[in-house]
Amino acid sequence: MKKIKNLLLTSVLFVGSINSEEVTLDRIAIIVGDGVVLESQINKMLSQYKKSAIQQNQGNQLPPDSILLEQVRERLIIEELQLQSGRRAGIRIGDAELNEVVANVANQNQLSVDAFIDSLKARGESYFEFREQLRKELIIQRVQRGKVGSQIVITDQELDAFLRTDEAKAQLLPELLLNQILVKDLNTAKVLKESLDEGKDFQELAKKNSLASNASSGGSLGWRKSNDLPNLFFDAVNGQVKGFISQPLKSGAGYHLIMLTDKRGPFVGYEDQWKVRHILMSPTKLRDETFTREELEVVRNRLINGEEFSLLAKEFSEDPGSANKGGDLDWLPLGTTAPEFESMMLQTPVGDVSEVFESQFGFHFLEVLDKRNYDRTMDIVEDRAYGALFSRKFDEELENSLRTMRAEAFVEVKELD
Repeated sequence: MKKIKNLLLTSVLFVGSINSEEVTLDRIAIIVGDGVVLESQINKMLSQYKKSAIQQNQGNQLPPDSILLEQVRERLIIEELQLQSGRRAGIRIGDAELNEVVANVANQNQLSVDAFIDSLKARGESYFEFREQLRKELIIQRVQRGKVGSQIVITDQELDAFLRTDEAKAQLLPELLLNQILVKDLNTAKVLKESLDEGKDFQELAKKNSLASNASSGGSLGWRKSNDLPNLFFDAVNGQVKGFISQPLKSGAGYHLIMLTDKRGPFVGYEDQWKVRHILMSPTKLRDETFTREELEVVRNRLINGEEFSLLAKEFSEDPGSANKGGDLDWLPLGTTAPEFESMMLQTPVGDVSEVFESQFGFHFLEVLDKRNYDRTMDIVEDRAYGALFSRKFDEELENSLRTMRAEAFVEVKELD
């Protein structure tokens, strides 16, 4: 506290002019822990609030000056407390990182960095002050993520419950194109389901057998938003892929068979994937590249001669992630493996074993077990839902954390003229 008092004594500077006039440069307005908030900071933020409100034609909606002053003080106190927390945690934002963020901000405004700097000057704003404020905001973001992010837990049950809400159905889940067959009794529904499983055309069976009014159109229910579907239908088709046909569903009208004909929406996505397994050997100080390749060729020949891939992988593969799984890499989309590996994977037909090839990890040969076009829609939707839940919990936890931080801090507001 002695340090703060000394700073207080020296914070009001007087410069003697020819006429011996006193000029006040700045004053401490608030002592916050082991830091301070200056009068100039408060005045600047007040000015910014008022200027922004006028630009948005909301000047008459501002609170009285006394209330606005209190709001600005509280904001600056909370900001200073977080910056102090960041300093104690050793958080630093270097110039190189800050330059990258500035470039991103300029790009978002469709400007080069130089043009962005010029635009700040044209508005009467300091580029140096902009950078320093940005630095503060980045430090505060990291403090908040560190204090709050690790405390947030979202369970599978929470995620599932959220995806069943009308909000999630309307904003995240895709629109579905459905067809139905409606019959009176369960036995008829089961017989039709068996026919469909054997490959019979859904729409033709609907025209011949469905009791619904849309039978003549092949049972088409049209495009339906997820939140407009009866729960009976939604539960049956939610998360399913195109072409899915439900088991018989009982309602007051009888028994339904529902087919998911198509889906659309901003979060509908598909990607090609390959199911692959491989065996890897890497050169060492005791085994050069030539010997490593030759040794792997011997292993490959044993496979071609009838030995089991998984057993050879467990014995010889040096890939710690897949060796114990018989070399299985599961389903791989594009862009997830080394370029040489991906190139060989694309060249190798399903069911074939590749030649021995080299990548940055060593020498491999691989087998492509299958290929599919994977419906990633629910993966994308769940990621978005998780983000939405995380954001809500983050805001709640952050507010509690900041309230506690403020309550525990030493704060002294100076009465200024």
